[in-house]
Amino acid sequence: MKTDQVGALASQHIRALIDESILTAEIEIDESQIQPASIDLRLGNKAYRVRSSFLPGKDRSVKDCLQQMSMHEIDLSQGAVLEKSCVYIVPLLEALKLPENLSAAGNPKSSTGRLDVFTRLITDYGVEFEQVPAGYSGPLYAEVAPLTFSVQVKQGSRLSQLRVRAGQSSIDDASHRELQERMRLIDADLGHGEIRNGVPVSVDLSGDPETGLIGFRAKRHSGVVDVDSPGAHQASRFWEPLYAQSVSGSSGQLILDPGEFYILVSKEAVHVPADYAAEMVAYDTLVGEFRVHYAGFFDPGFGAPEAGGIGSKAVLEVRSFDVPFLLEDGQNVGRLVYESMLETPEKIYGQGMQSNYQAQGLKLSKHFTMD
Repeated sequence: MKTDQVGALASQHIRALIDESILTAEIEIDESQIQPASIDLRLGNKAYRVRSSFLPGKDRSVKDCLQQMSMHEIDLSQGAVLEKSCVYIVPLLEALKLPENLSAAGNPKSSTGRLDVFTRLITDYGVEFEQVPAGYSGPLYAEVAPLTFSVQVKQGSRLSQLRVRAGQSSIDDASHRELQERMRLIDADLGHGEIRNGVPVSVDLSGDPETGLIGFRAKRHSGVVDVDSPGAHQASRFWEPLYAQSVSGSSGQLILDPGEFYILVSKEAVHVPADYAAEMVAYDTLVGEFRVHYAGFFDPGFGAPEAGGIGSKAVLEVRSFDVPFLLEDGQNVGRLVYESMLETPEKIYGQGMQSNYQAQGLKLSKHFTMD
């Protein structure tokens, strides 16, 4: 695929990559994998339990590393359980043969992040997680580490996604400010200096006006979640609801306990225009020692009125590191970095396609039903 333009590839470009055998797969790629600005990646038929996470480095393939690191092999063809607190490497069905003008990046899918399944893309000779350098040719692998719930997966399960880019597609602060003024990226009035390395997003701990609900904390000893069975799990078996008055003795505050996993929600409604995509910065030490988002990709049309969104809240997957940390209502917890699209996608999030989280507020993953 030849282009002199800069931007993230849209759904129609992803189809072109498949047609040109730049993006290939052991099993034919399904149309439902193609998203407005990304493609869902599928697990292959084997998983390898490894002693620890690793990066291959510039001189080794992932296969070479597995010969040293693998503890045992698991057959995923009929389904298997990946245990929490363990690390697995899974070859993906998809592979790449990128030209020199295209690079790519991985990220967990929204539902994967909301299950606290830590998933990262790895390539042969890779020196960074989630990054596929321009010109890369070879297989793709997923590192999968369930942190809270053990999960059942099988060949074809979709835990991560891939965004392909031509050039440096992220926009600068001046462009963020112009877009915020013209198209309201978030429904908040921001001062000139507040937009820095992206658009700030804060946490809503005020509580639902009727119930006082501010979020959920995962129960540490729960059952197995089948990632391919939406709506099959009773939320109360896996999650503890948190209410504004009960969590810290003071309304508008929440103390994050190390090792616990929380689902919270942004105070602002987010809007991603159809000609742009966005990504949440997952970990920013400037605002505290905690991670606020695993699944960072926001598709074109997310929260857009024309796609039925009318602004959608960003659900935050929160885990504190090392020490307890006090969050307060309205505190900045992350930043959204926007990037240009090569073209407006033929598929827009929430418009003519299944979009589980359009027009969302505080919401668990699609796997759970409320009591």
